Amino acid sequence: MSTSPASALEVSGLTARYGPIEALHPTDIHVGQGELVAVLGPNGAGKSTLLRRIVGLVEGKGTVTLGGVAVPAADPRTCTMRGLVLVPEGRGIFGPMTVFENLDLGSYLANDKAEIKTRLERVFDLFPRLKDRQKQLGGSLSGGEQQMLAIGRGLMAAPKVLLLDEPSLGLAPRLAEEIFVTLGELNKTGLSVLLVEQKAPLALKLAKRAYLLSVGRVVSEVTPDQIQSPHDLARYYLAAA
Repeated sequence: MSTSPASALEVSGLTARYGPIEALHPTDIHVGQGELVAVLGPNGAGKSTLLRRIVGLVEGKGTVTLGGVAVPAADPRTCTMRGLVLVPEGRGIFGPMTVFENLDLGSYLANDKAEIKTRLERVFDLFPRLKDRQKQLGGSLSGGEQQMLAIGRGLMAAPKVLLLDEPSLGLAPRLAEEIFVTLGELNKTGLSVLLVEQKAPLALKLAKRAYLLSVGRVVSEVTPDQIQSPHDLARYYLAAA
């Protein structure tokens, strides 16, 4: 797949291994500038592995291109420096640290104090509850607030492409909807997003396109209007079997 100036993120021939096990087979995906693209699939499909491989947390082959520029040796620090930021599954916040300290960690590569303050204000505008709880320990927050904190910490790194892994995991439906409304608002500002999600209806409300992943392979690329029910999803998976 060729890279164009309009591409925010492009991966080509990406594979991932856990020891001798190939968990992700050669995969090509792209996210255009300002797009929100979803990756859908059941448990064990390789969705989280895909995101972890993109930022260099898992070994494998293939190429990662960000904004038309190759990231030749993708590793978490290099990816973050270039604006490719992962909000991991399970949130990964630091419970014994305050909300403010968690957010501040997200900007550890920035040196401009004024810029860090500006980023923090944007996060607080997006998530007012975090501003109210900035002195509270991260581990004492509710599940929805912890997810807000995880996303806020990712935004503190000033991402060009934000990778989100199962943001609805463990949340009540109302809270999950609230998180996804906020993701839609972020995307409307022009932020490019690659969203991994098991709850297809939530993701398809926001996504422009979606990749369907099964057993470590992309089996189809679809648009939301092609998926109107779980039966439609099943039809695409069965057609690729």
